[in-house]
Amino acid sequence: MKKEIKHAGILLLAAAALCAVSWQENEREEKIREYTAFFSVPGAVRDEENVIENEIAKLTGAKCREIWLTGQTADEATGSYIASGEYPDFMIGNAMLYEAEALVPIDAYWEDYPNIRNYMADEEWDKLRQPDGHIYWMPQFGVVQGEAPELVHEGEAFWIQTRVLKWAGYPKIHTVEEYFALIEDYMAANPRMETGETNIPFTLLCDDWRYFCLENPPQFLDGYPNDGSCVVDPQTKTVQDYNVTPTAKKYFQILNQEYQKGMLDPESFTQTYREYLEKLASGRVLGMVDQWWQFFYDVDVSLERMAAMGYGYVPLPVTMEEGIKKQWHIKRGNEISAASGISVTVGCDDVEGAFQFINDLLDEEVAKLRFWGIEGVDYEVNENGVYYCTKEQRENAGNAEYRAAHFCYYPYFPRFEGICGDGINAFSPEYQPEEFFCALPEDVRECLTTYGCKNYVDMLGTNEKPGPWYPMYSYSDVLTTETQAGSVWKKMEEVKHEYLPQVVMTEDFEERWQTYMENYKACQPEIFFEEMQRELERRLE
Repeated sequence: MKKEIKHAGILLLAAAALCAVSWQENEREEKIREYTAFFSVPGAVRDEENVIENEIAKLTGAKCREIWLTGQTADEATGSYIASGEYPDFMIGNAMLYEAEALVPIDAYWEDYPNIRNYMADEEWDKLRQPDGHIYWMPQFGVVQGEAPELVHEGEAFWIQTRVLKWAGYPKIHTVEEYFALIEDYMAANPRMETGETNIPFTLLCDDWRYFCLENPPQFLDGYPNDGSCVVDPQTKTVQDYNVTPTAKKYFQILNQEYQKGMLDPESFTQTYREYLEKLASGRVLGMVDQWWQFFYDVDVSLERMAAMGYGYVPLPVTMEEGIKKQWHIKRGNEISAASGISVTVGCDDVEGAFQFINDLLDEEVAKLRFWGIEGVDYEVNENGVYYCTKEQRENAGNAEYRAAHFCYYPYFPRFEGICGDGINAFSPEYQPEEFFCALPEDVRECLTTYGCKNYVDMLGTNEKPGPWYPMYSYSDVLTTETQAGSVWKKMEEVKHEYLPQVVMTEDFEERWQTYMENYKACQPEIFFEEMQRELERRLE
């Protein structure tokens, strides 16, 4: 009897132990830390039971619900948070939020988070210090480890559909006038798609902060790299205003002529970003000026589906006149902006946990999950350790429903770009040379091959950083209206937003350009450029 009781007691203890283990496991699962992040850009929403999000949560003990911009401008949305005083755990930090004292200093915590501390060298971190001496945000993009291959042109370019180039026998296009002449010729011969829908010769994106698609091209057409607020003459080391150059006037006159000919989309100045993407996805748009990342991830699926009809896009390195040296593509890692980045806000109740989450997202194993997915499901590894995707895996990655249910990129959190720790593979499939080419639509591969290229950068050419000053927009973007230069910069932007559409659409270009210049000069832009010159000289010291 005693033995039976003893055995029963042992069984009860064992059962209790098993229950305790099970309870502890459940408790660990239940204790996944959950954060919120608001990003002032449109974005894709994941399914609640996203596969890789849950895998990342198992490794990190945390997950984050991302809130994306809808129905407001970026400044309006940020201003709403400031007005309420209630913030999500993470936001894209900037001068506006800094002045509102809404951000937690990263450098007060980073010694406990080595992936954050070692994300950049001290001299790079120091560029992000604010007037109080602290650092409140860290860049999400452009931090490169290793010698990464240059495949993707992230900056602005004049893009054109491959069907236009193929129809014309794949000509070499050198100038912006040749670019528009080709579109005009194609449109005259092919006013409609095979589906019967009318082609849109050329469209512009001008929605909110994406106005740069309209205002920036004069600097590229003179051969300068993307620098937003100004250009720097590398010989004289002086700041130049690209808004008032002869090239600027000529470019907008060309746009005006294209508008009068019916070649420029009349909805360019009123369409939303979403409407613009829908037009690209329809295959109707023959050409546009844009940055690759703004359209590729939203349109690639549609373009793949319509690849047989040649609706893919390639960039053309056009300038105002033939023979101008092009500096369009600057190697990644040379365009890190100090103006904004991921921040932890004062609304976060678990600051240490939030920094730990950022730190963990930079971990090699987690990063592989974010951008490659699960080995054997989303990618394969060959005998040499090189990652690659099968046709089915590429199709899955291109399927919006599959992405929502499966992939979790955490795209606006920081990442190490370039080469993985194995020294072999790129951090993401679109930066893996063979994978990049194989994943392109058939029409784009044919086009690139015909031009003797394997990627977009081959089409444009690669340049080193023009000088220690580059990019200057990392300074102009942190100027606030509390400063005289920042106030002038704001007025200049307002004038351009008001008058450039008028300049493009007017029937009297000379009169409207003169009016635009008078109002532009009334802003006293020299005050802004004098400040930019001082910043240039500081960077040259």
